[in-house]
Amino acid sequence: MGSFLHAEDYETGSRHDLGTHKVTAEEITAFGRTYDPQPYHVDEEAGRASAFGGLIASGWNTAAIWMRLYVTTLLPDAAAAGTVEGSPGVDEVRFLHPVRPGDVLNGTCEILGSLPSLSAPDFRIVRNRGRLLNADGTEVLTLILNARFRCRPKNS
Repeated sequence: MGSFLHAEDYETGSRHDLGTHKVTAEEITAFGRTYDPQPYHVDEEAGRASAFGGLIASGWNTAAIWMRLYVTTLLPDAAAAGTVEGSPGVDEVRFLHPVRPGDVLNGTCEILGSLPSLSAPDFRIVRNRGRLLNADGTEVLTLILNARFRCRPKNS
């Protein structure tokens, strides 16, 4: 195994590009049907008749897109049992702008800081500000993720 990143390696103020995701009508409606079956998430015509004027992704679908980008980009090299040891929570989730089929979303993550884990002394809680922006720069999602990362072993 190679070198893994520990809590101390996620420096306050560092920014990470998480890559992009192109949203499809099929994923919007599939997610909507399964998890958030409001008319404007599952049917184009119903979306057109709504205040949104068309099919839009559920905010939870949008948050899941950010999470996928975060997990596949930032976590593969993290130290712990595969990745991190879970998250004690998410703060300040904001769905700022509708996401539509064809939108290309870019994810970012900024490290806000870290604090000791009260329940696990070998871990720190790393606070991340997550953002998804549309190709035109419109911010569509923000959140604060608290992620538990393993600390560097004291003997290394």
